[in-house]
Amino acid sequence: MNTIWIYSLLSVALVSLISLIGAITISLSEKRVRGLIFALVALSVGALFGDVFIHILPELYEESTKPDSIAFYVLAGILLFFILEKFFHWHHSHPCEEPHCEEEHVKPVGNIILFSDALHNFIDGIIIGASYLISIPVGIATTIAVILHEIPQELGDFGVLLYSGYTKKKALFFNFLSASVAFLGVLIPLIFGGGDGLANIILPIAAGGFIYIAGSDLIPELHGRPGLRIAFTQFIFIVIGITLMFLLTFME
Repeated sequence: MNTIWIYSLLSVALVSLISLIGAITISLSEKRVRGLIFALVALSVGALFGDVFIHILPELYEESTKPDSIAFYVLAGILLFFILEKFFHWHHSHPCEEPHCEEEHVKPVGNIILFSDALHNFIDGIIIGASYLISIPVGIATTIAVILHEIPQELGDFGVLLYSGYTKKKALFFNFLSASVAFLGVLIPLIFGGGDGLANIILPIAAGGFIYIAGSDLIPELHGRPGLRIAFTQFIFIVIGITLMFLLTFME
């Protein structure tokens, strides 16, 4: 195994471990964690919107010769996640027959955030592998940027999974499983020496998924908690999520 493979796989492993950042809440009581959930959900809204409109779409439009196709794939992503949520709603509408079945209490948004994040992590793997094919310093710089990018998003995703009904341990496990999809992504440029074409399709679809999740699922839930103080706190965390994504532009 050559040096590029070693660096690429180690980098993806490090990025995947960021998904376990929610483990910092393990020592907290369930009551305190539940108190943090809506702050993390608001943070996720800002991170998702910031990721789409500050990073993903500008980068795609800058490099694309067919901007219309990007808009088409973003819209396709929104429709895809609408269909996925309908499916998960149907799947969980059946009564649970097991005496201690927990899944009946899991909201569909938890499942679609995992699916969407898996697509995004798949793209991250492709980007990391392609960067190391350019040079090792470029690959390291890209890995650092991805890690900084993942920290606020993974915190937000963890909060969404807790909100949707997952226990802390299950949220950590499935979030890590979703992050591990990056290993599949990194193999594409390493084996085939490319992956840009696939990334240009999957990335806008993932962007559409992020827009759908933040706008259709998370923001309405934030509106469900009345009170001026709560609304102000949610607004601040949304702004923090957007700001963190903006600050990452200085590393690109």
